[in-house]
Amino acid sequence: MKIFLKTSCLFILLTVLVVAGCKKTLDINKSPNVPGVEQANAKLVFPSAVMATAAQVGGEYAILGAIWGQYATQSAFANQYRTWEQYNLNGLDFERAYEGLFVRALPNFQLIINQAREEKNWNFFLMATVMKAYTTQVLVDLYGDIPFTEALQGSANLTPKFDEGYSIYKSLLDSLDAALAKDFTASTNIPAGSADIVFPGAGTGLTADADWISSNNINKWIQFANTLELKMYLRMVNKKPTEAQAGIQKLYNSGARFLTVDAGVSGFIAEPGQDNPMYEQNIQGLNTSTNLRATYTLGSFLKVKADPRISYFYGSATPATMHQGDYLNTDPAYGTVPALVQRATDPVIFISAAESYFLQAEARLRYFNGADAKALYDQGVLASFASMGQNGASFIAPGGAYEYPSGGTFEQKLEAIIVQKWISFGYGVHYLEGYFERNRTGYPKTSPVYSINPAYVPGQFVVSKNSALPAGQFGKRLPYPNKERTANPNTPASVPLSTPVWWSL
Repeated sequence: MKIFLKTSCLFILLTVLVVAGCKKTLDINKSPNVPGVEQANAKLVFPSAVMATAAQVGGEYAILGAIWGQYATQSAFANQYRTWEQYNLNGLDFERAYEGLFVRALPNFQLIINQAREEKNWNFFLMATVMKAYTTQVLVDLYGDIPFTEALQGSANLTPKFDEGYSIYKSLLDSLDAALAKDFTASTNIPAGSADIVFPGAGTGLTADADWISSNNINKWIQFANTLELKMYLRMVNKKPTEAQAGIQKLYNSGARFLTVDAGVSGFIAEPGQDNPMYEQNIQGLNTSTNLRATYTLGSFLKVKADPRISYFYGSATPATMHQGDYLNTDPAYGTVPALVQRATDPVIFISAAESYFLQAEARLRYFNGADAKALYDQGVLASFASMGQNGASFIAPGGAYEYPSGGTFEQKLEAIIVQKWISFGYGVHYLEGYFERNRTGYPKTSPVYSINPAYVPGQFVVSKNSALPAGQFGKRLPYPNKERTANPNTPASVPLSTPVWWSL
């Protein structure tokens, strides 16, 4: 996709613009008429900002999600991610990813929001609001409290306070509602055209702007906003159940429509700097593909179900696997364990069609007496299989391995939805969401025994073999970067990595 190639150059250009010492460009509260800032119009800035989010969520954070989400484990014959596998992180870990979102993504989304509000350009106002909310939500889910109300002010405030995660969620949901209420038929709206790299046009042969309008892409952004709200409300079910239910019922009562296509960035090619961010970092950057290997956790489950998606993950229908975190084991058999398959052309997904269906299935299960939950679950499974090049029809048919448990308990139905969602996150290096959703729901379940034990149930999570945490505990958050702690005295005190973020079990 030629759009991406242009975007790569824009990303480099705007990174220089934002961080190379021009403090005015960081002060997003200034008028867009300030010299230098007026050149940064929405069509120029938006694709770069989206790529800044994709580079981190689909890069370093995705690698962490692959390990903590037990899609892969650290090889016994390499050592790049041993401390991550141990849940033994410090303030040097993920500094670049944290900075990438706070310096390269969020300020640019805010710049677009400010300019679009002045210009009544509600297309870009919605698009930037959705991406700001998505990016901020990821940071809250990783770190808990983060700078928010006083953030993104550049030199006007270099030591912003940290806001509590719940209050940030509420503000983000309010901002999405406000953006959705705008008039998308107004004459002041500007079509995004080729700047929309999340939902590119359908290739009608028209100009880029006309193609974007013809493809009805603003409706896809409305659906993205609704689906993101649904996801965030479901994140709240354990700690704020009344608000979660009210928010979800409000969405449905308003007639909200949700994503039926993937929201993300595609068009990566097999060239350095133009490939998938996780591939670039884990394979190109390290000059090896051996670090992340097939894990027994996911592999054993897919094998016992004869699930053909196993080949998408591990390149074989019957791969050898490693027990999670067993990297000190020098058994030669571990040398036959395949690497987690990564492709230079893999997309970076923000919310997939499959995830949208599973979110809707859970909402229907929780708040609408299960009406349509089975149909939406089935659509989610089929979409997941299709994304990995397979047909899942036989798996959801009566007697199939993934038949929806219509006669089961609430928990059995929820487990079916979340486990299938966990598998679906393997598409589009979306691993981080599998880790988040397990923290929220407890599914897949935690095994009472390590996976080498004959009593182990395939697919259940195990504590990494060489964990640095107390027995039975998992990593639930990331430590704040040293740069943040050094520069900002408002940074909260350190807490154990096993401490849940505000919505987590």
